[in-house]
Amino acid sequence: MRFAFVSVFFLLLSLKPNFLVAKSQYDLVIYGGTSAGVAAAIQAKRMGKSVILIEPSSHVGGLTTGGLGATDIGNKQAIGGISREFYQNIKAYYDKPENWIWQNRSDYFNRPNEGRSREGEDAMWTFEPSAAKAVYDQMLAEAGVEVITRQRLNRQSGVQVRQNRIHAITMESGERYTGKMFMDATYEGDLMAAAGVSYTYGREANSEYGETLNGVQANYYTITLNGGISRNAVHHNFIPRVDPYVVKGDPSRGLLPFIIQGGPGVDGTADKGIQAYCFRMTLTDHPDNRIPFAKPANYRELDYELLFRNYEAATGPIEKMYHYGDPLVPWINTPMPNRKTDTNNQKGFSTDFIGQNHDYPEASYEEREAIAKRHLEYQQGLMWTLAYHPRIPKQVRDVVSKWGMAKDEFIEGNGWTPQLYVREARRMISDYVVTQKDCESLVPEVEDAVGLAAYQMDSHMVNRYVDHNGYVQNEGNFEAHVRAPYPIPYRSIVPKKGETENLLVPVCVSSTHVAFGSIRMEPVFMVLGQSAATAAALAIDNNQSVQEVDYAALRSKLLADKQVLSHQK
Repeated sequence: MRFAFVSVFFLLLSLKPNFLVAKSQYDLVIYGGTSAGVAAAIQAKRMGKSVILIEPSSHVGGLTTGGLGATDIGNKQAIGGISREFYQNIKAYYDKPENWIWQNRSDYFNRPNEGRSREGEDAMWTFEPSAAKAVYDQMLAEAGVEVITRQRLNRQSGVQVRQNRIHAITMESGERYTGKMFMDATYEGDLMAAAGVSYTYGREANSEYGETLNGVQANYYTITLNGGISRNAVHHNFIPRVDPYVVKGDPSRGLLPFIIQGGPGVDGTADKGIQAYCFRMTLTDHPDNRIPFAKPANYRELDYELLFRNYEAATGPIEKMYHYGDPLVPWINTPMPNRKTDTNNQKGFSTDFIGQNHDYPEASYEEREAIAKRHLEYQQGLMWTLAYHPRIPKQVRDVVSKWGMAKDEFIEGNGWTPQLYVREARRMISDYVVTQKDCESLVPEVEDAVGLAAYQMDSHMVNRYVDHNGYVQNEGNFEAHVRAPYPIPYRSIVPKKGETENLLVPVCVSSTHVAFGSIRMEPVFMVLGQSAATAAALAIDNNQSVQEVDYAALRSKLLADKQVLSHQK
């Protein structure tokens, strides 16, 4: 009998069931396989800590591997550490001739106005999604990071807190992970919220933090705190006099789709509006690698009536129909290597599905999937419309129809990325809230910097509405420069004192809607992920809460690991 028991035990062991061999106790448990999560996991392993990186979807790398190959930085010298290492590895990837399949390297770098990537730099800042994935996979493997995918947090009861510390998190599958330290590296802030940490979403009133760009932003121009001008709705709005009604001139017949009833509110007042989401597109015009845009099965022409009317409202040459002589096609089609692009929203009716994501931050997983599906169907229909619909000007159709999805990117999605561009969702409220004043360098420089941000304050549109003249307008956009790279304090990536003591939040940073519009760039998320992991390791070593970490020791380690913490003017 004893022999039979031992035999069964070793048989089970050979099958490696989770309950016998799976390791669930870690120094650092990271929830969210975004760029921040990847950088954090690598840093933790380099510091000798056990770490697991848990991604709720099957896609690791967030937007960096999800189609956002046109890196928005503001100042390249502000990027150091693992973040810069990633871009240096991208350069090394493209230094290999075998990785130039659809284009000669010289053809790419000799293009005029390339902008982001130039020969002779130590790093490369533009890349294909597949290149980013290859680099991240290599970096994670070299560090020995354990990565788990398709494990979603049980947001209702899956966070076990004892004496103000997270003890374990449980997934919807029942898988359970315990740790000394935890990190929420998701775009949504789901672990942070489930742990009871203070947070917000939407737009604060200008009066709350003494800002000028927050809240409703329907005016075309706003004066910034340092006396500059933000052109809020000039570049991404409709041609004047576009009719919003199903039957032109007849309000009784109802509004066209995706226009809110009533105005957006008084300028500068708070609401729960979220800047628009979209899918970044990797397009190609190479005939051997191009998938032509397809008409969705549930295509509704009425969804694009405003697009048709926007072209029809143009007076004079169609090529000059947009303010400041913007190009004719409503996109930003930034060249990537191998005759591909990173294609993003531009103008009044484009890839941003304005106003259709406001419920996303607090929505259930199923509701978020439905929102993402609607975004995808809208955008697929838009691209077919621009390429082939007879009501679109021929000049536009001739340009767009030359392009299509890339066959060798996101193969399971027929060229479409699975990563919705969640530009903003929840934001933590901690002991330091980064505001417009920080972005404009109008406050004393913080003494606990863990990274720099350098991109302009930027928000996409939030609402589409009918103005007082009875025409359609978009609202919510602002674009305002920052004077120089500015520091992000450690206090903004950890909960306030008295709240969770072993959680770090490098993505849903404690900041206002305005400041987050500057911080929310992938290189910065990598920087903050590395800094957060460093702090977690120090907290473990010294048996401290994250709020108690000695900043002098943290700063010393960050500088040793080539993080950039101050701007040399």
